[in-house]
Amino acid sequence: MDVRVNLEYLDYLARRLDEYSAAFDEFMTHHVENAGFGGMAVGLAPAAFRKEGADVARVAALTDELNRLAGTLMDLSSVTSVRIAVEGIGAVDPFVNWQRILEPKPVLDASVVRGCCLQAAGRLEGLRVRAEALSSPTIEPTLLHLLVWAAAQRLWNDGHLRQAVAAAAEAVNGQMKQLTKRNDASDTALWQQAFATGDAQPGKPRLRWPGNPDDQDVKTMRMGLVSFAPGVNMVIRNPATHVADDFVEQDALEQLATLSVLAKFVDACEIESADPGDATESGG
Repeated sequence: MDVRVNLEYLDYLARRLDEYSAAFDEFMTHHVENAGFGGMAVGLAPAAFRKEGADVARVAALTDELNRLAGTLMDLSSVTSVRIAVEGIGAVDPFVNWQRILEPKPVLDASVVRGCCLQAAGRLEGLRVRAEALSSPTIEPTLLHLLVWAAAQRLWNDGHLRQAVAAAAEAVNGQMKQLTKRNDASDTALWQQAFATGDAQPGKPRLRWPGNPDDQDVKTMRMGLVSFAPGVNMVIRNPATHVADDFVEQDALEQLATLSVLAKFVDACEIESADPGDATESGG
């Protein structure tokens, strides 16, 4: 997802930027700016010197806090496109590199850092307005069926999208095999047999959508699952497992959502068994 249209992340950056700006302003109250007319060796000497008698402990605490906040703002420069072009160096992130004002031959000074903070705040505000205008319903991975997201989460967060889909598909297949107590055929065949409309046979339980079998809606669901479940296995699980090309995020997310739908359908089904001692029970 493009973080520039993620309202939650834009708000997070704006809050951290406010904290950063306040900490920087306080930090500079303990320093003297070395810039402009009257400055000492401007461009060669640091752009700021600690004031005589400044609270050393407080300066150290503010330095730590600014470095921590700079870490939280690691994406701010790229999100807002606020950078400083420095000859011989290139584009400099003014938020992460704020301490360059204390170095000899500084590439930043306090006024530049402040100006960049103001500009970034304004751009975040504009990005937020645009994100609100473009906002639409999204799929939240953490709200997918627990079985699907638990299998996919680590691989997904590591950027292995195809493998995440494959792992989730295997988990859903495993759910079906556990309920039917079968692992004696290919996964596609097992899905076909699990939802087959014929009566259960010894050693071959069925997954039945609950309800009156004479009800048209129940009939439709049962017939649909005969095609849907094996189809999901063929068009999602098989390519994710056997095709080497990685997935783009949107495609992978849609496939996880489809697997989540299937897992929820399986949960809702009852198990119909022809084996002695096995009673019909809920799959969920």
